[in-house]
Amino acid sequence: MLAQIISHTPLWVWALLAFLVYRGLLASVDREVTLRKISVIPLVMLALSWQGMSAIFGITPLTALCWCASAAVAVALNWRLFRSDRVIPYPERGVLFQRGSWLPLVLMMGIFVTKYTVAVLIAVQPQLAHESAFVATVCALYGIFNGMFIGRLLRVITLYREAEMSGTAYRGQVGG
Repeated sequence: MLAQIISHTPLWVWALLAFLVYRGLLASVDREVTLRKISVIPLVMLALSWQGMSAIFGITPLTALCWCASAAVAVALNWRLFRSDRVIPYPERGVLFQRGSWLPLVLMMGIFVTKYTVAVLIAVQPQLAHESAFVATVCALYGIFNGMFIGRLLRVITLYREAEMSGTAYRGQVGG
């Protein structure tokens, strides 16, 4: 059955997986990036999640509530737990130094695997698309993954804007 599932997977899905792994590997190393560049993956992941939810379940009060509630919790947790010493903004150069992290890869794989698994499960058992517990769980997972991305992005933008307003780069101690 696994071979059949894999053989019926469109080629673009594997290309998307390769792109996400590539971007996750890039995020794992220390580097300088622009705000625009670090916004790409969170926005792509947001689009993939919402596309996955709307295509399978539709945007309903249940799907929107589950996604929004779990995303809000994840944003708040990420905001609170974010280590600001992992990012040093240099607004005078239009970049920020970012410590490498495996978390973006984990989150991207979480969204990809969730989307792929849901597509397979719905193909095998279409009635799942109408079971509230399944719908709520999937939408909550999407919300958690996206909330982690969004929370981190908002925190980084805030640090960058604060450095811009102060006219100097944030000089926190970069730790490992």
